[in-house]
Amino acid sequence: MASMAQFCYIIGPSNLRQKYSSFRFCFQNPVYRKNAPSNISTRFHAKPSSVSVSSSIVCSAANKPSSSSQVREGEEDMEQGNVEDYFLLKGSSAAKIRSEVLSPFRSVRMFFYLTFIASGSLGGLIATTQLISSLTNPARSSEVPDILTGLGIDIGAVSIFAFLYFRENTAKNAQLARLSREESLSNLKLRVNQNKIISVSSLRGIARLVICSGPASFILESFKLSEPFTESLLERGVLVVPFATDGNSPSLDFDESEDMKEITEKRKRLWQLAPVYVSEWTEWLDEQKKLAGISTESPVYLSLRLDGRVRGSGVGFPPWNALVAQLPPVKGLWSGLLDGMDGRVL
Repeated sequence: MASMAQFCYIIGPSNLRQKYSSFRFCFQNPVYRKNAPSNISTRFHAKPSSVSVSSSIVCSAANKPSSSSQVREGEEDMEQGNVEDYFLLKGSSAAKIRSEVLSPFRSVRMFFYLTFIASGSLGGLIATTQLISSLTNPARSSEVPDILTGLGIDIGAVSIFAFLYFRENTAKNAQLARLSREESLSNLKLRVNQNKIISVSSLRGIARLVICSGPASFILESFKLSEPFTESLLERGVLVVPFATDGNSPSLDFDESEDMKEITEKRKRLWQLAPVYVSEWTEWLDEQKKLAGISTESPVYLSLRLDGRVRGSGVGFPPWNALVAQLPPVKGLWSGLLDGMDGRVL
């Protein structure tokens, strides 16, 4: 119930205000950013007939320096750099902490691997000196087979534990890189309405985000394909983040007729989020595409778990029917028990 209360608070009416700390407010203030937030405008088109009325939401984003930043550009560059460095270090530390939580015994295993490598290396060094001494002294020639056996065991042990340490370290670095990308994603900003901007991390434990990235035509087609699954997606805490990569602003049309009023409100809730600071979103998405080995022009989708980690991604339209089939509801008797049933992490 607490999660649903937070969910309703974030996606609720615009007159609800979220409390920010003074530092966080200053960081989001355009004075400390060169990129201006995106603008979302709503247009209502009334038809002559009173039976059918439609509305469209035009999502647009722009990177424009604010006038105050232009005036104080020389002073703010240093402050902005310090703030960005602070959040970069903070994200790196958070990734390391999450890595320790996810793999609590990895450091212990790596410590013992290093200990065994050092022990085997020391034993091999001692065995090597004994072998040289035995080879130069005919009286100790009978000890050579035993020394060679011990040396072989030491070399084998060092090789095995070195391989295990290398594999563990590779897995650790890969996990840290993935968690760092997830922390970078969590710091990206979203606009809920004209008066409220939040970070992706604010929706952890509350909503499962689906990021649709592609040209405006791709966004519009995804919007149409999601219509039959609107209510089911909202029951599973899904919220869509449309991100147009071609510079065009997709216009999402809603049927405002009286008999479609309820479903229209739900569709607006499903598609109400919009990215802020487009350059940061573009950089993050391009990095993800590069790691996946696909073209930066390809339309893609990314599905996030409740904990903010990436659970699925692909080229093309989001599989709305698969999301409905695989994800459990965020409320009800089994909601707490099934919170982790979001799919494996990519």
